[in-house]
Amino acid sequence: MSEEILINVSPVETRVALVENGVVQEFYIERSHGETYVGNIYKGKVVRVLPGMQAAFVDIGLERTGFIHAADMMPEPPEGEVRRGEVPDIRTLVREGQTLLVQVAKDPISTKGARLTTHLTLSSRYLVYMPNSSHIGVSTRIEDEPERERLRQAVEAAVAGQGISGGFIVRTVAEGADAEAINADIPFLCQLWQDLSTKLPSLGVPAELHRDMPLYLRALRDMARAPIDRVRVDSRLTWQQMQEFAAKYAPQLVELIELYSGDRPLLELYGVEEEIRRALEPRVPLKSNGYLIIEQTEAMTTVDVNTGAFVGHRNLEETIFKTNLEAATAIARQLRLRNLGGIIILDFIDMKDAEHQRQVLRTLEKALEKDHAKTRITGVSELGLVEMARKRTRESLGQLLCEPCPVCQGRGQVKSAETVCYEIFREILRMARTYDNEKFLVLASQLVVDRLLDEQASYVADLEAFINRTIEFRVEALFHQEQYDIVLV
Repeated sequence: MSEEILINVSPVETRVALVENGVVQEFYIERSHGETYVGNIYKGKVVRVLPGMQAAFVDIGLERTGFIHAADMMPEPPEGEVRRGEVPDIRTLVREGQTLLVQVAKDPISTKGARLTTHLTLSSRYLVYMPNSSHIGVSTRIEDEPERERLRQAVEAAVAGQGISGGFIVRTVAEGADAEAINADIPFLCQLWQDLSTKLPSLGVPAELHRDMPLYLRALRDMARAPIDRVRVDSRLTWQQMQEFAAKYAPQLVELIELYSGDRPLLELYGVEEEIRRALEPRVPLKSNGYLIIEQTEAMTTVDVNTGAFVGHRNLEETIFKTNLEAATAIARQLRLRNLGGIIILDFIDMKDAEHQRQVLRTLEKALEKDHAKTRITGVSELGLVEMARKRTRESLGQLLCEPCPVCQGRGQVKSAETVCYEIFREILRMARTYDNEKFLVLASQLVVDRLLDEQASYVADLEAFINRTIEFRVEALFHQEQYDIVLV
């Protein structure tokens, strides 16, 4: 399998695509006016405590106050253990007006402020440093037990030898790396925390204490791991910064970072632009001629699987099974590409065979193994639905690139011309009872006026006779279909 990271840089935005075997799997975008806040550390002020929600609002200097739950203020349990006992009353943990050092765990999404935590972390190439913990653990994505033990022992020995306080988590990219390279990150992280601690007392409230790396460096730190073949970037200045970063923190990546200077735009060359356009559509075609319908709402995302024109070669059950297998792989890719999070309901085509259900679920789980976000999947319900949850830390692709339609206000549909005509009739009747005027002038879109003068012409004549006044119509080119105005003349 070949994997490449493509980085497109412009003065207003940075875009990063992860391509596997020529197919886009993940896409990230960071704009100069709307960068991510995840990982940033702030000195904030508690502005409101909500005992009923076991949470508090914290002013960190952003447009909307951040939100922190009591559970995000308690000490983290050791690796593999579940937090025991009830979460204490939020009022015993914070009070209004208190200064609090917090880190952004989830970006502001829609009308919600950033999700905050007091479990501070600092990340490097191989390690995550936890200054307020003493725990040393290994990423759960490293499944080989001997390798996990090797990594844990290497970090424990380095920490004990240097007399360092704080905890560490070994990141997934450290799998297979030698102990010397991993442990080289420890002094850097400790020094960074020391510098932040020195800076902290002089800061006002609210204030930003620490900002995470720009997207192109985070891509090197978090995504550039085996089996990455190369990293291509189309900005010489960014290429130089990435070379310097790699030389210091990941020398094995230096030769993989290439400067792209071709005439054709980098993302267009790999078909990324077209894939992003498709990822904004609700319909996803499958190779078998079946298709998915993906609909994202504030509460959840639903994915409906359909056979479409696919009729199979044997029988209906086999057709359904093959479509669901293909859909499971496609769904996993779309979740990563669109960055869909929260509760997700998958409506596979009903399968009677329990073994088919098991294989489809296994295919879905296998396809999700490379997903950077945590996922949790239930079995097939009595209604044939699969419920799953995917950790959401930032806005989805659609939320980043789009905004609600100004005509339908995000409903996804507009009132028909016929419905608008009837609204106009009712409004004229209401106004006729209130005002003593000679005639009404109706301003509306072309489609609505055409219908009023054609299909509804007889009703307009009856209405004029009923109210004993003239009704005139005029097309307003700037009006959308639902918009109209009635002027007293």
